[in-house]
Amino acid sequence: MTIREILRFPDPRLRQPAASAEVFDSALGTLADDLLQTMRAAPGIGITAPHIGVACRLVVIELPDEGRVRIYVNPRILAASHDMVRHEEGSVSMPGVSAEVERPRQVRVGYCTLDGEEKEEDAEGLLAICLQHEIDQLEGVFWIERLSKLKRDRIIKRYQKLTRSA
Repeated sequence: MTIREILRFPDPRLRQPAASAEVFDSALGTLADDLLQTMRAAPGIGITAPHIGVACRLVVIELPDEGRVRIYVNPRILAASHDMVRHEEGSVSMPGVSAEVERPRQVRVGYCTLDGEEKEEDAEGLLAICLQHEIDQLEGVFWIERLSKLKRDRIIKRYQKLTRSA
């Protein structure tokens, strides 16, 4: 298990769609382990392979107080509720800034396990938010794209100021 370097905004690789995982082998498991260690070191509660420059549809989520690591290979949203919720979001690729994003309250997600077994899962609350956020990242949609242009510009300026002073 290795802590990998996280790509930082505005790296163009964060806006590239990731390819589906085709081979379910020990290398995929090692990548998932590296993602988990990298996410914990960041710190964060969700991370994708594209966050570390690997264009693979792999997501690792570890919600606070849950004591459980969730791994999703090739996840996709199958259904989403019409009921919306606003939640504070940020990214391991843009540390130090966050903003409220509106998303569906509940989702149904299809995915594979590390062994290639196909599954479906219903999610609500923080898990639903995280899944949507990370699946967006796999599609090349960075979280700030879900904000109005005004809010997005403010977040970018705040992040640039943070990185200059660091």
